[in-house]
Amino acid sequence: MRKTIIAGNWKMYKTITEGIELVTGLKRNLYDINTVDIVLCPPFTLLSEVAEVIVETGIKLGAQDMYWQREGAFTGEVSGVMVKDAGADYVIIGHSERRQFFGETNETVNKKLKSALGIGLIPIVCIGENLMEREQGKTFQVIKAQLEESLAGLTIEQAEKIIVAYEPVWAIGTGKTATPAQAQEAHQFIRNLLGQLFNEKVSFGCRIQYGGSVKPDNIAELISQPDIDGALVGGSSLEVNSFTAIVKNCIGRK
Repeated sequence: MRKTIIAGNWKMYKTITEGIELVTGLKRNLYDINTVDIVLCPPFTLLSEVAEVIVETGIKLGAQDMYWQREGAFTGEVSGVMVKDAGADYVIIGHSERRQFFGETNETVNKKLKSALGIGLIPIVCIGENLMEREQGKTFQVIKAQLEESLAGLTIEQAEKIIVAYEPVWAIGTGKTATPAQAQEAHQFIRNLLGQLFNEKVSFGCRIQYGGSVKPDNIAELISQPDIDGALVGGSSLEVNSFTAIVKNCIGRK
């Protein structure tokens, strides 16, 4: 059985003081949770600070992005080696906001993914359609292209280590959420496609998260769907009580 995984993407929020306050509250509330994998993804400036607070807990640390080169003259970039050194075990790759605002492509996602796997980071690979694509009936076409191109060249052993996050772009930060049936349909399509690209073991074992206006009052119904294994949470991860409730509302749903 796939273990539920809830990741909080803090995006470009929280100073060091604010971040320590948030993670201290989450540590207090979630220290004894072991049936759900919990990952916090703060800004780069907070990675080492959060790592110190969550040491000796079950809470894990993730970065929001990384560059595929280990080092070099790439001003403003942060490598996977650096985020791992700061305490991260996970890294978000290909988030829709990176694609929309910063020129991320399936090709660069693929480079980052391979680099992350090469140094032992666990990638959370994001895919998903925008509103126009959904309204034009292109949801599965877009998902297929993003997944095939982002995972191109991966071995079966590498594919077994990734997490996929399905994020319908039209539901991110809009207050709109895909219905559980819509989300399940997309997740099932992704799982079947992974089987075609790799094998049944990869398909069955891969954890697929839903991301898009996840809140305490909708997570239970989402997570009860057979192919939804967790959530990549945005705004609701920025407040202790809401993120705590999301995690706790997952317990016993699988």
